[in-house]
Amino acid sequence: MANRYAVILAAGQGTRMKSKLYKVLHPLMGRPMLQHVIEQLKPVNLDKMITIVGHGAKKVTQYIGDESEMVLQEEQLGTGHAVLQAEDLLRNKDGTTIVVCGDTPLITSETFQALFDHHEQEGAKATVLTAKAPDPSGYGRVIRNDQNEVERIVEHKDAEGSELQVDEINTGTYCFDNKMLFEALQHVSNDNVQGEYYLPDVIEILQSRDEKVSAFQTPDFEETLGINDRVALAHAEKTLKKRINEEHMRNGATLIDPDNTYISPDVTIEQDVLIHPGSIIKGETTIQADAEIGPHTEIDNCHIGQGSIIKQSVARDSHIGDRVHVGPYSHVRPEASIGNGAKIGNFVEVKKSSLGDNSKVSHLSYIGDTEVGNNVNIGCGTITVNYDGKNKYLTTIEDDAFIGCNSNLIAPVTVGEGSYVAAGSTITKNVPDDALSIARARQANKEGYASRIRNQKKD
Repeated sequence: MANRYAVILAAGQGTRMKSKLYKVLHPLMGRPMLQHVIEQLKPVNLDKMITIVGHGAKKVTQYIGDESEMVLQEEQLGTGHAVLQAEDLLRNKDGTTIVVCGDTPLITSETFQALFDHHEQEGAKATVLTAKAPDPSGYGRVIRNDQNEVERIVEHKDAEGSELQVDEINTGTYCFDNKMLFEALQHVSNDNVQGEYYLPDVIEILQSRDEKVSAFQTPDFEETLGINDRVALAHAEKTLKKRINEEHMRNGATLIDPDNTYISPDVTIEQDVLIHPGSIIKGETTIQADAEIGPHTEIDNCHIGQGSIIKQSVARDSHIGDRVHVGPYSHVRPEASIGNGAKIGNFVEVKKSSLGDNSKVSHLSYIGDTEVGNNVNIGCGTITVNYDGKNKYLTTIEDDAFIGCNSNLIAPVTVGEGSYVAAGSTITKNVPDDALSIARARQANKEGYASRIRNQKKD
């Protein structure tokens, strides 16, 4: 197989986005649109990937890191000029170079692979990725000859007569013979209204030399759409969401209402997972078989174990074991680890804490910076008081302990194995194993005192 290279054009500012954020960094399903292009190119097994950056080069480079080599286009002088910036890295190399725009995040790896294969099988020097557009207005038309080869590409403003009726359009993605690409770029002129060097001029140069120029038509016009404004971004988000959700359903997950379920590209979902409407699942989340998510639940970068149920809750950067019940209306904050068979109930917040197997925090509690053992019951309204205004401290609750309702555990403190804390206690010292700790004022009843208070109010 011939060597394969990619040049991604990502130097434009994207003024129509009307944003301080550079266009190719605008998120799409939780991932910058440029990252989608890179991820879809990876399966093609490229020998080299080069991204041409300009506006926002530092931020783009910081985000992409070493996933692509970066070349700076200091002055934006057109698409041909942008590709020419990769000359030092690709000059005189044998093989095929694909040129793709960084604002076309919907093109799939299958389409990239098919474009490469078609180009190489045809022995073409250039191949244009085309599509049938429902409304080709504004697009360059691909005019074919009797041999079905590309005869020319006519821009919309220059098209006339029958050319205007052609609905096969140039998507702006190309494959080139690498050596011929950079040789032809030396002859591209900027003698035009914009004073820029246009990549499609390479097609005309190759045709003038009787080199073979081919076209590969993708059956899905929508995947070739470029994103130039927020309306197009929203349309792409909807398209990509549908694509991702359908893939999960084909793999065995049940999405009750796919139109109202948001799953980002890096999520892994096993068979027989049930996802209710209003669920947002992001990051590198893994959901194991038979789990149930939602409705109206947000999960970000978590492991959700087999058979666990999370309802109307938020979980981030945490590990939730098998057969765990979370919610409704709970918040599992970063660095939480919830053991198998545990329960995080109504209005419970867990932060940077571990909860052992079969332990329960059922209602209205805050568990922060805490190590909870197995088979622990934490009563309603319990707070692990972890912060003194300057530092945070650890609370330890050992196996089989029972914490009564409305207890405050003032860290650092340890509640020993099998011990009990009486309801309403404020614990400031360690509780020994198998002890009952009571830390509250003795109750005093003042007979008739309530009447005196009521009479004072009347006066």
